[in-house]
Amino acid sequence: MNSIITTNYSSPIEDLLLGSYEENLVLCDWKFRKMRKSIDSRICSALNANMVEGENEVLSETKKQLDEYFSNKREEFDLPLKLIGTNFQKSVWNQLLEINFGKTISYLKLSQNLGNEKAIRAVASANGANAVSIIVPCHRVIGSDGSLVGYAGGVSAKKYLLKLEGAEIQNQLNLFT
Repeated sequence: MNSIITTNYSSPIEDLLLGSYEENLVLCDWKFRKMRKSIDSRICSALNANMVEGENEVLSETKKQLDEYFSNKREEFDLPLKLIGTNFQKSVWNQLLEINFGKTISYLKLSQNLGNEKAIRAVASANGANAVSIIVPCHRVIGSDGSLVGYAGGVSAKKYLLKLEGAEIQNQLNLFT
C-alpha cells in the first residue's frame, strides 16, 4: 500500500495536518475540523494509501511557506499540489487558486465564474471539502452580503486570515469585531 506522509503544523490560529504523496502536497487542513475523518478517508481511498507520520522535503517546504505567510512575508504559495476530489470539486478549487491575496469573492460570483450560478450550494459544498486550506484559499469566499459564512477552521479563523491579508469586504464590521 502507498503512504501519505503526514505531520502537524502549529499555525497562530490552530493546528493543521499536512500530508504529502509522491512529492505533492495533498493535505493542509485544520486538524480538528468536523469533516476530518471523511476528508482523510477520501484522500486515502483515492490514492490507495494510508497515513504515516514523518517528514520530507514537500512538508518542510510547506511549513516554511506557511511560516512566511503568517509573518506577512508571502502572498502566494509555490508548492506542488495534488488535489483529490471529483472533477467538479477540482474545478471549484482551481477557481479558488485564482483569487488573489487580500481579495474576496462571493459564493454566487464563484458559481457564476464556473458557468452555473444555480450551482451555488454545490460550490459551497466543494469549498467545504477543500483539503488544502489556506494554500487553496477557500477562506476568501464570503457571503454576497459580505458576511463571513462557513469555514472548516471556524469563522474566527476565517476572520484572522482575511485580516492578516488586509482583505476589504463589504461588511467590515463582521471582519474586525
